Amino acid sequence: MLTIGELAARSGVAPSALRFYEQQGLIRATRTGGNQRRYERAELRRVAFIRIAQQIGVSLERIKDALGELPDGRTPTKADWERLSRRWRGELDERIALLERLRDDLTGCIGCGCLSLQTCKLYNPGDELATRGPGPHRLLVPTTPPG
Repeated sequence: MLTIGELAARSGVAPSALRFYEQQGLIRATRTGGNQRRYERAELRRVAFIRIAQQIGVSLERIKDALGELPDGRTPTKADWERLSRRWRGELDERIALLERLRDDLTGCIGCGCLSLQTCKLYNPGDELATRGPGPHRLLVPTTPPG
């Protein structure tokens, strides 16, 4: 059994975040007679799962749903992670594509928001992107060239 301080030190997650995870039903603790939290060592794997999923942009709500699909609330195995992460693959691919567009185009075109007024007439003649509604369409959504 680990104290909250030990779990925090081993996982790299602040005690306040661990208490929040517990409150949200993402991890579990038992209580001592003095009402102190104690965590099974297996909770380290759940916390690692949560941290990795958050790093790739998965919301806590979706993480909770995924962890809730595990039998008896057990810690995810490698096979579980592979199964759960497969459903996030498309979202990750979209996020990667967005980051690549941002990397490649951000300095020249904000897509049209518009921070590049000198070249905008080439990329967005007649402000045709305005018909799509507000926002930087060229960078946020894949587009086909006009015409």
